[in-house]
Amino acid sequence: MAKDKKGKSDSKKAKLAEKKQKQEKKADKKSKAKAAKNADPDDIEDVDLDAVLEEYRKQQEQFLKITETVLDSPPRARSYATFTANPANTNQLLLFGGEYFNGSLATFFNDLLVYYIDKDEWRSVTSPNAPLPRSGHAWTRGGNDSKSVYLFGGEFSSPKQGTFYHYNDFWKLDCSSKEWTRLEPKGKTPPARSGHRMTYYKQYIILFGGFQDTANQTKYLGDLWIYDTNNFVWHSPALPPAQLKPEPRSSFTLLPNDQGAVLYGGFSRVKAASAAGKSQQQSGKKSSQGGSAGKGKSATKAMVHTDCFFLRITPPSSEAPQGALPVVRWERRKKPANAPNPTRTGATMAFHKGRGILFGGVHDMDETEEDVESEFFNQLFAWNVERNRFFPLGLRKPRTAGVGKKQEQRGGGGRKGNRQANEEELLRSLAKLTAGSQGGGGGGGDEMDIDLLPGGGGKEEEVVEKTRKEFPVSAELPHMRFNAQLAVQDDVLYIYGGTYEKGDRDFIFDDLYAIDLGKMDGCREIFNRPVEDWIESEDDEDDESDEDDEDEYGDEEEEEDDSDEEMGGVVEKISNSKLFTPSKRGKKSKQDVIVVDEAASVADTETTAVAAVASGEEDWEAETATETVDDGLPHPRPFESRREFFRRTSNEWQEILMTNLRWKNIQPETLSIKEIKSKAFELSEEKWWDCREEITALEDEQEAAGIGEVVSLTDRGDSGHGGGGGGGGGRRR
Repeated sequence: MAKDKKGKSDSKKAKLAEKKQKQEKKADKKSKAKAAKNADPDDIEDVDLDAVLEEYRKQQEQFLKITETVLDSPPRARSYATFTANPANTNQLLLFGGEYFNGSLATFFNDLLVYYIDKDEWRSVTSPNAPLPRSGHAWTRGGNDSKSVYLFGGEFSSPKQGTFYHYNDFWKLDCSSKEWTRLEPKGKTPPARSGHRMTYYKQYIILFGGFQDTANQTKYLGDLWIYDTNNFVWHSPALPPAQLKPEPRSSFTLLPNDQGAVLYGGFSRVKAASAAGKSQQQSGKKSSQGGSAGKGKSATKAMVHTDCFFLRITPPSSEAPQGALPVVRWERRKKPANAPNPTRTGATMAFHKGRGILFGGVHDMDETEEDVESEFFNQLFAWNVERNRFFPLGLRKPRTAGVGKKQEQRGGGGRKGNRQANEEELLRSLAKLTAGSQGGGGGGGDEMDIDLLPGGGGKEEEVVEKTRKEFPVSAELPHMRFNAQLAVQDDVLYIYGGTYEKGDRDFIFDDLYAIDLGKMDGCREIFNRPVEDWIESEDDEDDESDEDDEDEYGDEEEEEDDSDEEMGGVVEKISNSKLFTPSKRGKKSKQDVIVVDEAASVADTETTAVAAVASGEEDWEAETATETVDDGLPHPRPFESRREFFRRTSNEWQEILMTNLRWKNIQPETLSIKEIKSKAFELSEEKWWDCREEITALEDEQEAAGIGEVVSLTDRGDSGHGGGGGGGGGRRR
């Protein structure tokens, strides 16, 4: 009998849950249709993530083959992209992804751009298969696979940066054909992340660090992953517990080495002492992004790492079985001598002949992120890895045209001048021989024609000369900045973009410079365009009024504890306030997906696709006009456990519980805090199970798209990502 009763009870619960789920689906559609109808176009951030991703895929499928299109001008400005020399062609540089923030909206890119050095020409590559738009990702050339580049992770946010997520997908780019391939390795793979770094060693791809944003905090990572390009598998080596290893961090340097890899520097946020949190409270500073101030227990402070580690990798012996793993070991090195001073983050480094070339960076002179005073740099250093020492690099003044002419008239300019003259003479002779053989067996007329051409170099040389462009040369390095993109191709350092902060504004540089690391004879400006589309945020205009409101109402909330004290405050708050009114948070998981603002629609593939999705809301709205109203309950997110769901929405469930008690003429004050917490958890658990089927389907779709956890920053109370849009400023990626 007990089993029968239990079976009936379970059946009844299942039917009730199914009925509730159907009602919630209808209510959600109705609320979304109503919101789409009444909302200001500038505030719309409610587009279905799956629809957005599907639109991207459809657009990519329109490209039947890989094509290169010559651009009339350099690509749009962007930050947190990846930039590298093409390992398969010494005449090309590759640029992928990135983001642009204009003070109001963030735009993300997934275009692959190729810069042809000899022609000063940019080309855009389109293909039917490419990674989705992102920034903060990492890529590296393959070691033994010398003509490929491997890419992992990154992040993507809504235009207003209220919601974003991290990727955990893995891609390979064939640098000869420009073809992308999504890799599906066997076994475990690295979790989703941004701000990590990758490098190569023989047949291995090395990945370390980065960060993940959750609804509660920014978590910095210190895990090591190695991908075997021969066996197509990731593995995370088990390190001895007592072994020293790098602390979690992002924005560091990871360079290849003959015996493994070397790591230097980085940025993270660590827990500050309670005393530091108290002093920040007394100074009246509000809790900033990532929880840098406010409660003493959860206060964090910025940490710029200056340590150095060597990752020694011992490949398996030739006698080892197929698929054997390499042995790895972290070895702590002394801090590099003569390191840049003061310490700085966002100083990027490129690999060149066993050394690292470092440029730029920023030094924050305040521990908190509110009203930070920062010093920016444009210095250039070389880090000799073997000697573990930094050397400053300076530019020589470029020679003037007059000096060059005098030297030519004198007949050379020393050994270098004689050698250059001999090389030019040899090239002219080769051009004559080539032209003569093509003319049919050494006809004298062809040779006479060649001699009559200006410079004696033949038509082919004349065409090459015409394509060469003279760039302005300066003895000064580019403007100070941090997170510039660096690449070295054929002993020339290329510096692309970067960010500079002034007041509340971020300047994203739209420029490209070249420095010959052998001659150091000035800095060549390939292009430099001013960016003047910054939009003052409405939030900035309302800061003063918001601060007044916070002084009146916000003190109590800032001083509350995370546990019983916080729940006690909720009881007191509800008992002294009006009845709870359901909030606008009672939406389905679509509230947590990537959302789109119509104002972000520009002539880019990404934002055009998003606008197409947004325009389709009108037909959907008509179909759902007769459906039921929103139930006003919090909704679980993909990949969110029952505990995480309750932790995020605990206050709301307590408010709902106490409102229900009042409707039943039960005073909430008669219950203990533990009872309130327990009953509120039961309500949230029931909701979590009601939505489980729908959430599981969403999780499957997001995993197929390489998406990790979706995060809404409004739940954390941070101001977003800080200056650089989608993840920059505060985390110094």
